Amino acid sequence: MVPDSMGQRPRLRRRRGHTFTVGCLYPLTGRAARYGHDSIIAAEMAADEVNATGGVLGREVRLLFVDDRSDPTFAVKAAQRYVLEDDVDALMGVVSSAVALAVTEVSRHFGVLFVGTDHASARLTEEQFQPYYFRVTNNTRQSMTAGARYLSRRPWRRLAYIGPDYEYGHRQWQDFREALARLVPDARVVGTAWPKLYAPDYRPALRSLLDADPEVLVHGFWGGDTIAFVAQALELGVFERVQVVSFDAGGNYEVFEALGERMPCGLILSARHHNNFPPTAANRRFVQGFWDRARRYPAYPAHGAYVGVHFLAAAAARAGSVDAEELVRAGEGLVLATPRDREGRPSWIDPASHQVVQEMYIGVTEPQAGYPPARVMLGQWEVVPAEVAAPGSRSERVRGGPPGPHARDVAGGG
Repeated sequence: MVPDSMGQRPRLRRRRGHTFTVGCLYPLTGRAARYGHDSIIAAEMAADEVNATGGVLGREVRLLFVDDRSDPTFAVKAAQRYVLEDDVDALMGVVSSAVALAVTEVSRHFGVLFVGTDHASARLTEEQFQPYYFRVTNNTRQSMTAGARYLSRRPWRRLAYIGPDYEYGHRQWQDFREALARLVPDARVVGTAWPKLYAPDYRPALRSLLDADPEVLVHGFWGGDTIAFVAQALELGVFERVQVVSFDAGGNYEVFEALGERMPCGLILSARHHNNFPPTAANRRFVQGFWDRARRYPAYPAHGAYVGVHFLAAAAARAGSVDAEELVRAGEGLVLATPRDREGRPSWIDPASHQVVQEMYIGVTEPQAGYPPARVMLGQWEVVPAEVAAPGSRSERVRGGPPGPHARDVAGGG
């Protein structure tokens, strides 16, 4: 590391090698461990595909993994080791938004790409945007705007919210309130509750919110917290008293897998990838490829990790270089045909915010038996167009729209 003569970002002396090395950070213990382990499997799937077709400009993709422990302080140290000791070409991963907000500062400081593959706080692509950061999954502004649009077409107007008391939960609620004010101005919020991340008991908060008599209860949990929330809500009869919705992560497969026949029908949910939608050949190949390796179906973070590796390979191919500055320029506006995209409607990277832009899918839980051990999955799909899902974002304020055809709104997933 050579200090910059102007006292700015350090410059790294990069070793010339035969690999393209990516330092990955994922939670491998605790309630979020499933997300981390599934991300590793999918990242390795993508690396094998890239390496089978010549690698990154002739370099073999090499993936390094560490348990970030969902701890910002530990993750920062791990990211610094990746840069200074392992000489990585890029950082990738992270599930927790709080961890990502810490790691993005390491990326900024050293001028090393950081590809976010799961965390969702819009702060990373707005207030704390920095040019070496890219995100290949939707953020809270996109998902919650899509959710507000969905509710605007329904009669409910009394809403309550329950979500985790940290960056992700609060940013999700902020983005939802802003979208609600635009799209459902006569909506009324009758209560909020903020349990701690990984809280053991949501029942006191649920009882308090039910006393406020909402028509809709929006929840902002993910992973093991969603499973615990649904199980405890079942005990209290919540689903018979209020319409429960979750527009960012509540519709993840591992929730359906864990709850089996206990998963209630009629919930309105979404996630960042769905194993059963869209029903394209690309999505079926991805899901089946994961099954062949893991003998289980993937949780949605697997898709983000898979796309993250392919994004880096595509950016390098477009740049003709693995230099960080060249990769940044090549990543801006890059079109990505991912497994989650419907035919003819690829995702793309907004050049101003480095946020992926993609259609949003919202479904309703109903009995389905095609992905055991889940017995309930999402159906009755409604598609929210990519350009509708992110109004008022940094990208819209700074620059224009996508570098290709706009998506068409199709209700019911047609």
